[in-house]
Amino acid sequence: MSSLRSTIKILIASTFILSSSNIYAISFVLPDNAKDSLVMEFSQGINKKTIASKNEDLLDIARRFDLGQNEIIRLNPDVDRWLPKAGAQIQLQSERLLPDAPRSGLVLNLPEFRLYYFPEPGSKEPSSVITHPISIGRQDWDTPLGQTSIIAKKENPTWTPPESIKKEHAAKGAPLPDVVPAGPNNPLGLYAMRLGIPGYLIHSTNKPYGVGMRVSHGCIRMYPEDIDTLFPLITVGTPVSIVNQAVKVAWAGDSLYIEVHPPLENHQTDNLLDIALDLIEQANNGVLPILDGSALNDALTERKGLPIKIFEQASIQTTETSN
Repeated sequence: MSSLRSTIKILIASTFILSSSNIYAISFVLPDNAKDSLVMEFSQGINKKTIASKNEDLLDIARRFDLGQNEIIRLNPDVDRWLPKAGAQIQLQSERLLPDAPRSGLVLNLPEFRLYYFPEPGSKEPSSVITHPISIGRQDWDTPLGQTSIIAKKENPTWTPPESIKKEHAAKGAPLPDVVPAGPNNPLGLYAMRLGIPGYLIHSTNKPYGVGMRVSHGCIRMYPEDIDTLFPLITVGTPVSIVNQAVKVAWAGDSLYIEVHPPLENHQTDNLLDIALDLIEQANNGVLPILDGSALNDALTERKGLPIKIFEQASIQTTETSN
């Protein structure tokens, strides 16, 4: 086992050396097999594309298709975020691997800048997941990890900024009042859901183009139109899992996929390959299979957040014989 792991790491390292010269709510039906974690809009699993319109920048397109800013920029590295050429093809995302977390309530994967909500299915409805982009705390105001729940909900909230934030704003010459009233200038927007972790909320925003980035003081921000549809679905007591999974590995039928996102700045690691190989072993019952090294290298190098197939099990066929 150790020799296979070493061989894979050497091959990947060699490849690294060579390569170095909305109105669009997203709801996926969960796979029939509870062990499968690849969800997609289309049965073909083809990542969608759209055409940039005149006077439309990448951030406009991201919001239209319910993507975050960092997400659409990573998917389109050669497109100017402010001045994409009219008619340019813009890659979108229509496939995702679910985070390794209970499929219940809300799951927030911070490196992915994304929220997943698993509603209770009706008696005749398939299980599904709703997903939206989010903003998280910037490097000096980390969003906390762990298990919590929604303990309160508020429409048209006022905001009482803590002393630490008031001090920061005052130092910038933009002092805050003791209470910011509800309205268009309130950074909480029209909806707020309080977490069991003191001081942290999931809320709307009056700065929507920061969604998908590390820009908050630790709270979770959503596009106004996203929380507008999510807020009525969430009840007090809904469980919330906040996880840090830059690398996700999961099955879809006989195929094993990996999805890699850039690690958070304060969680940078030089052993992303080791993390990936550990997750692959765990997903494959403790056995490291013969992988598609090129695909694995692409995922680890590009870190676009796209599910990439790295292994496929041979189908077992049985032949009946008659006597």
